[in-house]
Amino acid sequence: MRFRACIALLLFVSACTTSAPSPREPAARDPRLANLQRAATLPWTDGGRCVVEEASQPWPVLVERCFQALDHDRIEFHDTTGSCAVASAGAAAVGIGVCVLAAPEIVVGAVIVTGMVVVGFAIKEALDAYELSGDYPEVGPVPETRPVPETQPAPQEPLPKQKPKPEPKGPDFPPLGPTEVTERGRRPECKPQRVKHLGGNDLHNKCADRVPLNSFPGWDVLINGKNFDALQMATRTLWDVKTDDFDKQDSRSQDFFIQMKLPEYKREKRLAEACGYDFVVGVRSKAHKIALERADSTLQVILMNWC
Repeated sequence: MRFRACIALLLFVSACTTSAPSPREPAARDPRLANLQRAATLPWTDGGRCVVEEASQPWPVLVERCFQALDHDRIEFHDTTGSCAVASAGAAAVGIGVCVLAAPEIVVGAVIVTGMVVVGFAIKEALDAYELSGDYPEVGPVPETRPVPETQPAPQEPLPKQKPKPEPKGPDFPPLGPTEVTERGRRPECKPQRVKHLGGNDLHNKCADRVPLNSFPGWDVLINGKNFDALQMATRTLWDVKTDDFDKQDSRSQDFFIQMKLPEYKREKRLAEACGYDFVVGVRSKAHKIALERADSTLQVILMNWC
């Protein structure tokens, strides 16, 4: 309870110490975006997934809920002003770092990070989505932590250790990893544009929106003249989601359905690859997955066990 009281006090102080924006400052600043930018300066063991989930909360609440996800081996907290020591004994009991980090502004020397900070995988994806969607407002500088000076730059940690495992976990889900962005990916027609869902199939839209790490839930994505159902910016993967009751049809109808749809999948795959993206067909039944893979072994077919 004492710790909760400390967080409440920090929220109150944050509200009281925030000055009105000057005429030269933006009239409005997205608190979620500000939290993402602030968190991007810190090292996270989960790639920033907790931060993305809690980004809509006030910064002190986000700190409280995600503090354990910080890379504590690379970060030090110092109560340089002594405010945390007197604010709440409960804060000291759980760790003075929460109090220091939850402050409205980070005082120089209060948060020290060793080595280079690689922006968390999930945080980078969320910031990329802001930029691509056109909802990236002009904002002022975000308080940053200052790394300890080193005689030699710290080697960047291997990326696989910094990237979270995708959800849902299963052998069918494509592995996450860095994908090189080539010149073709910079062509105007290759830049993702969010567009409204086509049609009125609620089940289809729900399955598409729930694609793990979907950068544009609630929207289709227009790339290279084609509406795709989902885009995972992290792996540059485009999705065509199918919600047909394939396994309820007889074998003859299944074969007809596959042969009818296969040219469409091949075309979508070519359009995606022309812009440097991978292409995935998402299906709801194992029978549908097996039939598609048998018809074309080059297709990547994922069983959507979240749908």
